[in-house]
Amino acid sequence: MLWSIISWIIVGGLAGWIASMIMGKNAQMGLVANVLAGVVGAFVVGLLVSLVSEGGGMPEAFSIWGFVAAIVGACLVIWLVSLVKGRGRTRV
Repeated sequence: MLWSIISWIIVGGLAGWIASMIMGKNAQMGLVANVLAGVVGAFVVGLLVSLVSEGGGMPEAFSIWGFVAAIVGACLVIWLVSLVKGRGRTRV
């Protein structure tokens, strides 16, 4: 279990960096925010997959599907963060 959490943090950090480049937010959010978004996204998607899957366990982070799930989760978190940040701004 502990190894699974550590591996999701590592994969989530890499996924956050890749997702920030996909979403075009790499320079805007900064490295730390990108990595945090990736870690949060990886955990959220990992938990959702574990709830939906029949096996009941989290997918392996070091598999292609685990990595894709982490990138998708990171993209969703980055999108949500940009939505929340965008609401506080007024456009002139």
